Amino acid sequence: MFLRVAVFAVLFSATSHVYPQEAFSDALPPSIDAKSGQPAQSSGDMTSKSVFRIRVAQPSTNYQVLLFRLFFDDKPGQQPELIAWDESGTHVLRSGALGSGINLPSSDSVMIPMTGALSIDIEVAGDGKTVRAAYLDWMTSSNVVHPLGAERRDVIPEPFSSMPPLHSPTQDEEHFGTITATLASETIPISANIQESAAFQFGVETQPLAVLLTFELANPRIDAPPQIYLNGQDIGPVSLALPELADPGYRGEMESLVKQMHFQYTGWLRAQKIVPVTDLRVGTNDLIIVNGTGSGPSAIRATQIQLKYLWDKSDYLLQTSH
Repeated sequence: MFLRVAVFAVLFSATSHVYPQEAFSDALPPSIDAKSGQPAQSSGDMTSKSVFRIRVAQPSTNYQVLLFRLFFDDKPGQQPELIAWDESGTHVLRSGALGSGINLPSSDSVMIPMTGALSIDIEVAGDGKTVRAAYLDWMTSSNVVHPLGAERRDVIPEPFSSMPPLHSPTQDEEHFGTITATLASETIPISANIQESAAFQFGVETQPLAVLLTFELANPRIDAPPQIYLNGQDIGPVSLALPELADPGYRGEMESLVKQMHFQYTGWLRAQKIVPVTDLRVGTNDLIIVNGTGSGPSAIRATQIQLKYLWDKSDYLLQTSH
């Protein structure tokens, strides 16, 4: 369990200058001392790099871990990296390349130990225009308990009630009468065009009592979630597990001649859909995921399906007609 004590949001312009927006708690002083951007020598040369430097001063010795969330266009070959430095110019931490090269707006988080660290560089190939914003949050920790019989998952603590990453089992798993099967663990691009959808086939040996489809979705338009088709039938849109609207991951978009602003989420969200068992076949089933109407390009990953069967300790009621 983690507690937020101070919040900073830093916005980057297309010309690599830095404009801060900062919000501080009443108890703590500002912790960002200075910020500077160094554009690459040539915007067309991917061998050159841009560096944004953020100098950080700890508000108290009690806070030694910093959550750094970076918002960027996740382009192949231009994935940013975070580098923390101490006062002698020695590396304290290198994050490695962030993102996964999905060629979509995205965000990624790194926990940075700040003992001795004074500055953090955001290093990216090219002119730096792919880097959009950063969110920084001092963290403190306490003991966490978890069920002994449940899978233990690594969780990077995120503000705004974000869900932990979804893990896909490599083999079918059975737990309390429910079978979980991975349809595809890899990232698959999708759009609102049926020709650019994600298609799956899966077999069912016995008709289940309930079916749940789950996957993670990158860069979704929150008011137009993906549509699901099962065996040629439109079974409706998925439901998105949305974080708080204060999350900096929400990106507003306006179109000409349209008064209402639409929002994309810069990052990954969990999507779920209850599949009608009446549309499911014993044997081979075809499932298609298409992005919602009006949405731009997105991607899905960790796609899995759960089939619930009668278990010897199931709790159910038999309703009699009157």
